Amino acid sequence: MNGAALSGAMEISLLRLGGGYLLVLLVLALAARMKIGRTGEILIATVRMTVQLVVVGYLLEFIFTRPALWITVLVLAVMETFAIRNVFARVKFPASRELKRVIVLSMLAGTLVVVFAFLGFIVGIRPWWEPRYFIPIAGMLVGNSMTGISLGFERLASGIRENAHRIEGALMLGATPRTAAHRYAREAFSAAILPTINAMVGMGIVFLPGMMTGQILSGSSPVLAIRYQIAIMLGILAAVTITVFLMTELGYRTFFSRDRRLILPNPDSR
Repeated sequence: MNGAALSGAMEISLLRLGGGYLLVLLVLALAARMKIGRTGEILIATVRMTVQLVVVGYLLEFIFTRPALWITVLVLAVMETFAIRNVFARVKFPASRELKRVIVLSMLAGTLVVVFAFLGFIVGIRPWWEPRYFIPIAGMLVGNSMTGISLGFERLASGIRENAHRIEGALMLGATPRTAAHRYAREAFSAAILPTINAMVGMGIVFLPGMMTGQILSGSSPVLAIRYQIAIMLGILAAVTITVFLMTELGYRTFFSRDRRLILPNPDSR
């Protein structure tokens, strides 16, 4: 391996990158053989991923060469907006307006607190809005929080809907909404943060995480890459936990009226 390869990432030519799409043909063949009916989804996902990443790549290159506070804030706002929209689009159950407000509040509060604490006190970048650091790190925190809150919301909504008769029975016996339904909030919270915990357990032994791998390929010291990876995983754990905690603690209450009656959204209200 030559010196250039050691000092930075080896360049992948467009021809070699095109060869990677041969793997997609293998995936399509296997999917067709298993008759799962997802070949169209695989193709759409592949094309969409390619287009989105190419556009983002050129956009980030433009932003990194012309750093500005307003651009960084705008990118953060766009990420938060799309993350919240994706949460609403991915859930299988209808959400009331109150619950949607809870999801928005939870996403913004959980991610913004951790983003600014992470960049300001752990990484300590100056200025704090330096896009080369701010945008990738904020993207990881927001993206993982989006996944966690989506899983937590589905688990919370399904738990309450499937156990509506038990909850109503408890309410008729004089139980408070918290006593009758909080167990489903706890179960949703536990299920939503479990994937992050499992990822942390296997990290470094079962697999090398993407951020660490990227830094090593770009020529960074593995020890420095480990420090960054530990820091970002702690940030992801905090962001996911805070967002899911807020959503479950405030969210289950939106299923009850002021007079303590259980309210289930109309399935046709989506």
